[in-house]
Amino acid sequence: MATTTIQVSREVRDHLAELARERGLSLGHLVEALAAEQPTAAQRAERLAADREVVRRVIILSTSATLALSAGHINSPGMLGFH
Repeated sequence: MATTTIQVSREVRDHLAELARERGLSLGHLVEALAAEQPTAAQRAERLAADREVVRRVIILSTSATLALSAGHINSPGMLGFH
């Protein structure tokens, strides 16, 4: 683990120290936890791309099921796992 110094106002330092105490954490672990709660722009973009892929697959599956039903290739949505 790297060691670094971050300069903040006394008020911010005291606030962070109190939060850390309340949570039973060291100040360093508190900062790690707070940072983990805030994804970077790259992480948000990666999550968005993954979510879009899931939506795209659901739409394709739903469209395929609708087309198969309307074409008479299957006779029940239950055959595709839709209930």
